Amino acid sequence: MSPDIKTNLYFIALIPHEEIRILVKSLKEEIRERFDAKHALKSPAHITLQMPFKRTIVEEGEIIRQLKHFVSNQQPFFVELTGFKSFPPRVIYIDVVDPEPIINLHADLRKALLDHMDFDPNEVQKNLHPHMTIATRDLTKASYSRAWPEYEKRTFHAHWEVKSLFLLKHNGKNWDIYQE
Repeated sequence: MSPDIKTNLYFIALIPHEEIRILVKSLKEEIRERFDAKHALKSPAHITLQMPFKRTIVEEGEIIRQLKHFVSNQQPFFVELTGFKSFPPRVIYIDVVDPEPIINLHADLRKALLDHMDFDPNEVQKNLHPHMTIATRDLTKASYSRAWPEYEKRTFHAHWEVKSLFLLKHNGKNWDIYQE
């Protein structure tokens, strides 16, 4: 790829319906207000299937076409979210009750990315721990140690039927839902 060809940043995720997105956004806003961590607000509520990758606008159309084909061969399933867990010392997330359907979808997607969308094996996530992040990177260790005991005890419950996946595109500041 020539250095003068503009690339965009994308990632692939499962995104819940708007009601859940609003609930999760309010949790992220609470984390921002109480613990001064706002990085998680840069993207809508989601479960990542493929970490960020760069592509040109020309490649974008083919990726969308291939993703639509991929999704047409998948069966819908339910995702249930409950409670909070963490990756110490900076990440707090909403837990997925049964990650197996998402892990299976990810394995199929990984194969499609490698076989049909010219992804390099080094840019495709090998392992997946499905979760929905509410605090990340900019949550300091000190803030984490104050926040986690509280969130560890809190309840959260939501579910939705997964019928599609989403391509998100970075706009220079935040992630936008680009294509369902």
